Amino acid sequence: MTCKLSLATLSDVARTAAIPSYERASLKAGIVHFGVGNFHRAHQAIYLDDLFNQGADHDWAIIGAGVLPSDAAMREKLAAQDFLTTVVEQDNNKTAARVTAPMIDILPVGDPAAIIARLADPEIRIVSLTITEGGYFIDASGTFNPGHPDIAADGQNPGAPKTVFGLIVAGLKSRKDKGIGPFTVMSCDNIPHNGVVTANAVIGTAALSDAAFADWIRVNVAFPNAMVDRITPATGQREIDFLKDNFGIEDNWPVYCEEFKQWVLEDKFTAGRPALEKVGVTFVPDVTPYEHMKIRILNGGHAAIAYPAALMDIHFVHDAMEDPLIRAFLAKLEKDEIIPIVPPVPNTWLTDYFALIEHRLLNPKIADTIPRLAQDGSNRQPKFILPSTLDNLRQGRDVIGLALVSALWCRYFAGKTDSGKDIVFNDASAERLHAAALKAKDDPSAFLVFDDIFGEVAKSDLFRKRFAHALKTLWEKGTRETLQLYLDSKLAV
Repeated sequence: MTCKLSLATLSDVARTAAIPSYERASLKAGIVHFGVGNFHRAHQAIYLDDLFNQGADHDWAIIGAGVLPSDAAMREKLAAQDFLTTVVEQDNNKTAARVTAPMIDILPVGDPAAIIARLADPEIRIVSLTITEGGYFIDASGTFNPGHPDIAADGQNPGAPKTVFGLIVAGLKSRKDKGIGPFTVMSCDNIPHNGVVTANAVIGTAALSDAAFADWIRVNVAFPNAMVDRITPATGQREIDFLKDNFGIEDNWPVYCEEFKQWVLEDKFTAGRPALEKVGVTFVPDVTPYEHMKIRILNGGHAAIAYPAALMDIHFVHDAMEDPLIRAFLAKLEKDEIIPIVPPVPNTWLTDYFALIEHRLLNPKIADTIPRLAQDGSNRQPKFILPSTLDNLRQGRDVIGLALVSALWCRYFAGKTDSGKDIVFNDASAERLHAAALKAKDDPSAFLVFDDIFGEVAKSDLFRKRFAHALKTLWEKGTRETLQLYLDSKLAV
């Protein structure tokens, strides 16, 4: 027997899954969240659900918002089930489902007036974001680009914005005009100093139309930095069917994730916050050490294994980690070139942290995929890999392994695996990267011309030398033999 997920069917759902102990009718909106995707529903929404289950802070419910076609699709699917989500947490030894209910609405996509009106509601005290690494209009150095056509358009027409940042600016402006205090803007994306990056985007967008108001935002609005962590793969028909077959729940868009989760957050809020410390959020004065650790060791590790695995026709992350060459490659890379340049983290041994990462990546139940890790490299490489490369270079350290990661990325964008299978790209810059990767087979420097990606790293003679040799070796000997040469310390020239 199966049942479609809704508020009306929660008593039936409770036979196989945990359900909220609070009444949804008791909730009042306190947060508008842009980018209602899988990660948000497996992370921020879970912490709030835990808090609401304790009977606390029911005036901090979530209202979703977005500007992309995918946001409209999410709204349609979740509205059909009263904005409930089934979250399936999977560890090696158990699989458990729970239904979460902290979201009470998603605003219409393509209706800026409705979104601005809700942002101006005094009940809304936090605006949060998971809009992916590529959604912040920044270059390789993390600098906001006000000349991007979408941002420039919002600057010219601030009353009818189309970007997230234009909408936030318009919401803040409406509040100021009405004498309502500002909300906090809280990024939950995997970007170093994500609060600073978000502040630059909001203030930079505002400055295009009203410099004085941009200064007001700088003084009056809080943008806390945060480190967020939970491996959350994409949802497909496989996941939908598994939930129906094993738990009897028909959910239009369930979320699957690992059991582990972490959220480290600066305690810097303009208009109050929920008591998230009661449910495991760590509040600290400076997130920097934690975000360096997570972004470079975990996200950098993801980026490092994605391209050799793809070139070797491996589909699942756990299968990649079961391959002795890939697992040893990652371990050597982390030990030699990533962990040594990660600053100390309070009460944390970085080698123990990496051991935890290995355990998480080996979890077969998550069924995270290599195509997911390989997507959007033009935004992820400058945030997850190249900062480690640059820090090593600045410290006079070699970058044999990190240059190999960049070479693997280049080889991937040539478009075929080592066995000759076509690679399907998922990257906004795929066209230019593919063209450059083909040229780079004969002229490696052709792939290093993108300043928005490689920045200062591409100016290093050592990096260029290491990159060129690694790429040449990949073309001549293939991925497996190249990895073995690296592990045998025979890749450098």
